[in-house]
Amino acid sequence: MKIAVTYDNGQIFQHFGHCATFKLYEAEDGKVVSSRVIDATGSGHSLLAGFLMMNGVDDLICGGIGGGAQTALRSFGIRIHGGVQGDADAAVEALLAGTLEASDAPNCSHHEHHGADHACGEHGCGGEDHACSCH
Repeated sequence: MKIAVTYDNGQIFQHFGHCATFKLYEAEDGKVVSSRVIDATGSGHSLLAGFLMMNGVDDLICGGIGGGAQTALRSFGIRIHGGVQGDADAAVEALLAGTLEASDAPNCSHHEHHGADHACGEHGCGGEDHACSCH
C-alpha cells in the first residue's frame, strides 16, 4: 500500500491544489516500512492527481481539497482522506490503525465563495478572519 500526504515541514499541507511537496509512505501489514519526501512537478489538481497516480499512490491524506480534485483522484482509483490537520506521520499511523478522522466530502469551497477566477491567497484571502476552509 502506498500513501501520499500533502506535506509541509512535518505537517499536513492544507491546500491540495497548491501542494509542492508530498511525503510518500510504503506500508505492509499495517506498518510503515519506508517513507520519502518528493517534490510535485506542477500545481493544480489535474497535474497533481496524475503525479500521484504515476507514483502508484493508493491513498491520499490531505487538508482542504475541492470537488474537481476529488474527481480527478478518484478517476485514478486513489482513495481520499480529506480535512485532516496536524502531523503527517501521526495521520498515516492513524489511517493504518483505522482511527483516522477524515472526510470524503469536498472541503475547499473558495472557488464557490469567490468565483472560479479567484486564486485563494490573493488580496489577503486566507487570513485569520477569512472563512476559506482550505487554509
